[in-house]
Amino acid sequence: MAYEKIALIGIGNIMFHDEGLGAYAVKYIEENYHIPENLTIVEGGTLGFTLMTYYQEYDKVIIVGTASKNAPVGTIFSESSEEVLNNSSIIRNTANEVEITMMLEICSFHEDMGEVQLITMVPEDIIDVCNGLTSSVLGNMPKLVDATLKELKDSGISLKRTVDKRVSFESIIDAYANPKMEDYNNMT
Repeated sequence: MAYEKIALIGIGNIMFHDEGLGAYAVKYIEENYHIPENLTIVEGGTLGFTLMTYYQEYDKVIIVGTASKNAPVGTIFSESSEEVLNNSSIIRNTANEVEITMMLEICSFHEDMGEVQLITMVPEDIIDVCNGLTSSVLGNMPKLVDATLKELKDSGISLKRTVDKRVSFESIIDAYANPKMEDYNNMT
């Protein structure tokens, strides 16, 4: 099915090791693929409830982040908002999981809520304060990107890889961990 407006949101706190994997994944896609006008990429980080407006303003929202499910590190899950709400009695172990579930519950009362899909990966470490990913999660990031690209394709957006540049996950992680003033100046 094709959607008019899609938001791809990466969530997670990059200060807590693997917790930032969603932010890194969407930044990787933004840096390595041609992004059409009907796709908005949001580095949601820890924006929490402020992301709720995307649920109401976009036809489809794809959220990428961590999953605190009992599964091996690197296991990827894809759940619709209905599946998340039907399992809302399951204990959510992270602030992001709690906020997303609560936002879905609140927005589900509004008729104008877009379709929401969560793509999550089981992390190894979201406790230690460290910019970066554990080697096991870093090794599974291509699978997370592939799952995200598949969801985009199923939603009517087939992204084409850029040929003039390739940005690695390591470069993206380094840029987050060591921001430079020229990067900030390029954004303004």
